[in-house]
Amino acid sequence: MWFSYDRIINIVSSDVTRLLVQWSQGNNAALDELTPLVYGELRQRAKNYLRRERPDHTLQPTALIHEVYLRLVGDSQPDWQNRAHFFAIASRAMRQILVDHSRRRGAGKRGGGAADVSLDEALVPAQSHSSDLLALDEALSKLAAFDERKCRIVEMRYFGGCTVEETAAALGVAAITVIRETRVAEAWLRRAMRGEEPLRAAT
Repeated sequence: MWFSYDRIINIVSSDVTRLLVQWSQGNNAALDELTPLVYGELRQRAKNYLRRERPDHTLQPTALIHEVYLRLVGDSQPDWQNRAHFFAIASRAMRQILVDHSRRRGAGKRGGGAADVSLDEALVPAQSHSSDLLALDEALSKLAAFDERKCRIVEMRYFGGCTVEETAAALGVAAITVIRETRVAEAWLRRAMRGEEPLRAAT
């Protein structure tokens, strides 16, 4: 029987969701089936991100994904809802690991004033430095303090490599909402990273 590419993706997505739910319900055997389905995709997302990194970056995709995966499966009773939820949490783990790695490398301090970086540079690491990633992380933390959803959207899109549709599914909103709030969040983060006082609410 011949299946289209989209049909295959839908089948795999359904399998991932089913296995995640089974694992959440205490079926540890589901983890054995789940691992090959999600590990390869996680590794490809890490490769896509690190491909944009500067040439001297020391963190390799395999090491990054190994650490992400260990964090994701480290919970003895995970409460996974579906595939979208899994990759949302993976995006957050990716961000934390990348930021921690930059800090460990002893990234140069940005000083007490405004960071001379842009959001675009921070999100395309090949053109930036570790300090840019730390500046972005700091700005995201400030955004999350009063608008958690917009922070999660940026986190999923840029750190986790999630599509608009995956992000919308994970957050329970429409795709157009993700597109709109991505633009708003980017504008807010640009101001914050330039040292300008952003609006209190990212609307």
